[in-house]
Amino acid sequence: MKTFSTAILIQAAPEAIWQILTHAPDYPSWNTTVAKVEGRIALGEKITVHVKLAPGRAFPVKVVVFDAPRRMVWRSTMPLGLFTGERTYDLRSFGNGEVDFTMRESFTGFLAPLIAKSIPDLQPAFDAFAACLKARAERSPP
Repeated sequence: MKTFSTAILIQAAPEAIWQILTHAPDYPSWNTTVAKVEGRIALGEKITVHVKLAPGRAFPVKVVVFDAPRRMVWRSTMPLGLFTGERTYDLRSFGNGEVDFTMRESFTGFLAPLIAKSIPDLQPAFDAFAACLKARAERSPP
């Protein structure tokens, strides 16, 4: 199983961070790794993510967990579970205005070992995503 993850402490209310994470049209304005997010980020919805790391490619995902303002999971699957990519966003509030944000993506399934060889190192993009989220959340309200 191939996995990427990042974590960062953010000085903001979890609700404010959640609002940023779930407002698709604004992603390009605050996140240097995302070109566009199409669709509505809500439970059961399908969205399409366009990342700068892969120009011209679109990544369709479904929002399968939406536990505001704590946890969200986006999943993309191939038939019969041959390959699954799952991205999890977790926000853990310390109750003092500080939130531990973590983002993790794992790739599983029968074809995962083969497909994972073609997946580039996403760690720099994950770290940049978290840093951009922190910068946006710690600015004045959206």
